[in-house]
Amino acid sequence: MRRDVFQAIADPTRREILNRIARQPLNVNTVTEHFDVSRTAIYKHIKILVECGLVDMKQQGRERYCEARLEKLNEVASWVEQYKEMWATKLDALEVYLDKVQQESKPETVFRKKRK
Repeated sequence: MRRDVFQAIADPTRREILNRIARQPLNVNTVTEHFDVSRTAIYKHIKILVECGLVDMKQQGRERYCEARLEKLNEVASWVEQYKEMWATKLDALEVYLDKVQQESKPETVFRKKRK
């Protein structure tokens, strides 16, 4: 099954795994300690992250370390940016429209000179 970055970050557990190993590479046991699920479940999450290119596994002696490769998140950032720009444009247009409506609905005030 081909996996992509969007699928990887869709799960909150995988996002938290990425968050933890983004700071520093951690071995799988250390990653597992932070979650209330089995080591097998964490391995499955890590496998998906590896398949998506967000994590590299490195063998150091008997330990396997997870190292974050966050460059792939640029794909997500680019996708989000296009919608961010679109919504910013729409919201700016809405603001202009609402300002116009508000100006049109204000009652005109007539100022009169005070008589002495």
